Amino acid sequence: MGITCKSLAIEEDLDRGIMVVAVTGKLDVEDYDVLGEEFDHMLERHGRVRLLIELKDFHGWTAGAAWEDARLGFRHYGDIEKMAIVGENKWQQGMTQFVRPFTRAEVRYFDAAANADASADASDWVHAPE
Repeated sequence: MGITCKSLAIEEDLDRGIMVVAVTGKLDVEDYDVLGEEFDHMLERHGRVRLLIELKDFHGWTAGAAWEDARLGFRHYGDIEKMAIVGENKWQQGMTQFVRPFTRAEVRYFDAAANADASADASDWVHAPE
């Protein structure tokens, strides 16, 4: 199942509770409306979700989207099992460190600028059993 909106493309592995979110450009509130709805559907099916977030040409959030991001994180503090973030630069890597206190998930950063296989490595890690 795939869903695309302004800055997001979401693919779901419904059998395994894995959500892959490709992000480009700047996120806004409407993007979080779609993401939150899809995340809630995954939780209904699986109880906990694994996330693979791929940032490509990502430029951050609008003010409203930043607030929605924080709300989503607080609301789902214990609902994420693993979170892999594939990024392209240092501030995105730093963002990975920033989110750790706001989730019980195991979080890892994969640097696409330094490793051409970063997306595949992140996918392998997210899909690997505990």
